Amino acid sequence: MRFAINHITAPKLSLENFFAAARNLGLTEVEIRNDLPDIVGKVEPEVVKKAAASAGVTIISINALYPFNVWSGELPKKAVTLADYAAASGAKALVMCPLNDGTKVSFDDLVAALKAMKPILEERGLTGLVEPLGFPISSLRTKKEALRAIDAAEGGGIYKLVHDTFHHHLAGETEFFAERTGLVHISGVVDPNVAVDDMLDAHRVLVDAKDRLENIPQIKALIAAGFDGPYSFEPFAEEVHGLADPETAVRESISYVSGKL
Repeated sequence: MRFAINHITAPKLSLENFFAAARNLGLTEVEIRNDLPDIVGKVEPEVVKKAAASAGVTIISINALYPFNVWSGELPKKAVTLADYAAASGAKALVMCPLNDGTKVSFDDLVAALKAMKPILEERGLTGLVEPLGFPISSLRTKKEALRAIDAAEGGGIYKLVHDTFHHHLAGETEFFAERTGLVHISGVVDPNVAVDDMLDAHRVLVDAKDRLENIPQIKALIAAGFDGPYSFEPFAEEVHGLADPETAVRESISYVSGKL
């Protein structure tokens, strides 16, 4: 397995310390963000690129363009700005997340957004990583629907899926699309009292033996289907963010997952 790490795992670490932590864990692939922490809004892309090169890490993505499927208002401008930043920082891809507030977005609007975003990505040599969100209020819950839209937009050469183990479980998806997947996000939920439909980002921790999301079966299925890309840790829970020693916690999760495969 190719493990990677998303900066949301240890958002209190500076960019340089985050990159160093990745290397201490034996990892060479990282994801940076424009929310927690907001590297995009606070660090010049040239500085990011230099820091990554110095640390010997590859920035596999920036999280995230939101809501990519509502191509109106400030979104087109935001998309160009974020794509410019990604290219200048050396990032390989942009994660693209759909509207998640209970508002429906039509299939036609989804396809139109993918068509509009395609040349922006192509001109900068970037991949668009489309991440369906499995929440009941999400406007795009399944990878199957995302692929239908990607194909309708003739975007198979520029777009790949994010298989997020949390969102896969919440959406009740059973299909795996390994050959169309560019990145896997892994996190667990261990709270025994929260119903699946009530699970939120705040419940997402590192994967361990108490995980309720079936991360191990999902990873096994992806490996069996031929996926050989990165599996990136993406826990959102405050209990993870507040850890005094996130490196050790991630190392333990890597050991647990590896030992089950």
